[in-house]
Amino acid sequence: MTVSAELAREAFARREWRDAYRLFHESGTSEARDLEQLAIVSYLVGEDVESAKAWEAAHRAFLDAGDRGDAARCAAWLGLLHMLRGETAQGGGWLARADRIVEEIGPECTARGYLLVPAFLASLESGDAIGADGLATEIVTIARGCGDRDLFALGVLARGQATLARGNTNAGLRLLDEAMVSVTAGEVSPIPSGIVYCAVIEACMDAFELGRATQWTEALHDWCESQPDLVPYRGQCLVHRSQVLQAHGDWTDAAVEAERAREHLSHPAHPALGLALYQLGELHRLRAEFTEAEEAYRGASRQGREPAPGLALLRLAEGHLDAAVAAIRRMTDESRGLPGHTTMLRAAVDILLVAGDLQGARAAADELAAIDATWGAPVLAAVSADAAGCVLLAGGQIRPALTSLRRASAGWRELGLPYDEARTRVQIAVACRALGDHDAAELELTSARSVFEQLGARPELARMANPVAAAEKPTVLTERECEVLRLVAAGKTNRDISADLVISEHTVARHVQNIFTKLGLSSRSAATAYAYEHHLV
Repeated sequence: MTVSAELAREAFARREWRDAYRLFHESGTSEARDLEQLAIVSYLVGEDVESAKAWEAAHRAFLDAGDRGDAARCAAWLGLLHMLRGETAQGGGWLARADRIVEEIGPECTARGYLLVPAFLASLESGDAIGADGLATEIVTIARGCGDRDLFALGVLARGQATLARGNTNAGLRLLDEAMVSVTAGEVSPIPSGIVYCAVIEACMDAFELGRATQWTEALHDWCESQPDLVPYRGQCLVHRSQVLQAHGDWTDAAVEAERAREHLSHPAHPALGLALYQLGELHRLRAEFTEAEEAYRGASRQGREPAPGLALLRLAEGHLDAAVAAIRRMTDESRGLPGHTTMLRAAVDILLVAGDLQGARAAADELAAIDATWGAPVLAAVSADAAGCVLLAGGQIRPALTSLRRASAGWRELGLPYDEARTRVQIAVACRALGDHDAAELELTSARSVFEQLGARPELARMANPVAAAEKPTVLTERECEVLRLVAAGKTNRDISADLVISEHTVARHVQNIFTKLGLSSRSAATAYAYEHHLV
């Protein structure tokens, strides 16, 4: 045992990754455990090629020592890390080698649990929640039998993800919390710790558990800051911090963190780069920086991250309604049963209402309500109430709409989500105006405008400053039908409209009936609400 090898082990124990990396190289050690630690520190300081070489050397050293169990475990980790980088051929080869060794030494081998991780991820991504849950349970069982804390943490994480996918939110979140406790207690080694951190935060965001996501993001931030040499996970941490800052109304700092994440994950390109680019696209879109948003969304797509629903909402903001509708319908269908489906549904409500597809918007809102009844997350409750309120308002059910929108507004306020609250308050203003309460409408609009100005939400401000010019015309209506709709919303009778437009009452009645048919409405009050919703008056 050389002095420098001992110093390297001590640096590893102190989590001084860069020093450990240097000292292991200087020692020239060939002991299997040292080579495994060199593989770990190489990965943690961003030296992926060196890490792969060290994993291979550790694998061979364990084989030479007759320790086939640890040799299989090293091969499994090497395969998993190749897979995480998108290197499927090399990853598959090493996983196949690990699988062969496991078959030779028997099912009690710890490596068998690690080999189930790719199969679990494939089942989860394909929407097979039951199959994924079975694999996750098997991983936990193997980990318990072998006493492997790293594998156990990954197994509990997998069980939490699968349980969420099966619709049991409370149980799934408890499992995610359990996985995180083992990490924050220092029971789990660095690589699986980083995997658990990032996966738990992403699952919390998908489940609309913003409070949990915020807490675990701060924990991940502290964990990264305590290890200055750490390269992986820091980029994901910055993305998650950006998402949390955006939700709570700090768009300036959110943009800074998203840009830092993009830079951190770009050299070399990391699998999480697509997530960072998508987040940048969202922030650009919300501030009407449409060219930059388009570029960011396309970059995310090149990195394998579906730019949804952001790109569809960008098309809506640009006035390309047909493209927005086609995209959101495809995305909603494809995402059913997968994480992120609720986000697609909320975007579908927004887009389909503008397109005049009240039936489609109502179906999306009803599906959100059904998910909310199962999950019970505070953010999702506000999302569902807001979607329901917008659909009721567009359908002319003003008072029920107002009740639902008030509930959403209160939920946003309690959660500290100012942008969402401001958007809902605009809808409340529409409802109040439709009921003739113009003072209340003006109060709501004034509050919303103040928030939009503070955030720099230029698209929302443009719609409020010049609603008729800024809004997209409902493409299902002709110019004449839009004129008639404006006059209906102004409270005019068919006779009044006939006089104003110098057309017969019979023609007015035909236009009104066409408007009802095209928009799926059944009353003049519903038409009035639609006109206010789409800024035609």
